[in-house]
Amino acid sequence: MYFNDVFIGYYVLIVFVGFLVGKIVAWCNVRMPEKKTIFSKDFFEENKKGLKLNYFFMISTAIIYALLLYKYGINREDFFANLELIKFLILVPMLLLVFFIDVKHRIIPNRLNLTIFEIGLVITFIYGISYVNKARDYILGMLLGAGIFLAITVLGKIISGKESMGFGDVKFMGAVGLFYGINGILDISLGAFFFGAIASIFILIYRFVIIKSKDEYISFGPFLSTTALACMFLGSGTILNVFMDFCRLISYHL
Repeated sequence: MYFNDVFIGYYVLIVFVGFLVGKIVAWCNVRMPEKKTIFSKDFFEENKKGLKLNYFFMISTAIIYALLLYKYGINREDFFANLELIKFLILVPMLLLVFFIDVKHRIIPNRLNLTIFEIGLVITFIYGISYVNKARDYILGMLLGAGIFLAITVLGKIISGKESMGFGDVKFMGAVGLFYGINGILDISLGAFFFGAIASIFILIYRFVIIKSKDEYISFGPFLSTTALACMFLGSGTILNVFMDFCRLISYHL
């Protein structure tokens, strides 16, 4: 039996791998914020006791992995044709970590950003062997991602007198740019700001009205990571094109 020209056995394998990766993600979600070693004998000892959200991470990762396999398929004749699938399979667990760590601890760990950056460089180098233009696009995506958010951070600091966005977001977007390129970074930026603006309204209403909290801080990493996950399944430049069409529509009616 085949799904999107991929034998069902590959789906079984990828789901199994997703469960294992999800188990490690749950462990990293506990250890990284505490700045503790990830791979140690504690992993096996602590897993006997069970970790909070283990099954959530395992199931989420397995489902996303299966969807990625369905989206990109497998090319058994050309290794380079599988790089899109491979790079996103590697990136998914790190995006999940960015989401949950930033929500809970309001920080994107430097070593997580560094890991994304290092893997991105390796993948960009591999692309450069056969697809020089694509590798160049990823390098430019890195520069553009870091540049956009650095500019927002600096301008926000000048205008408001306080930090409007953390440097962890700047580092994250620079690292992620190596996976998505120029159009992908623009997609993530536009999508995250749109999604973040809408979600922030509801979050602030909940804090100010429901629980009577005066906390105005909203982590932006979850919006960036969620949009980055969504862009894995959208064509490059999809959100950008929708935004441009919307602007043209508005200008036409003005």
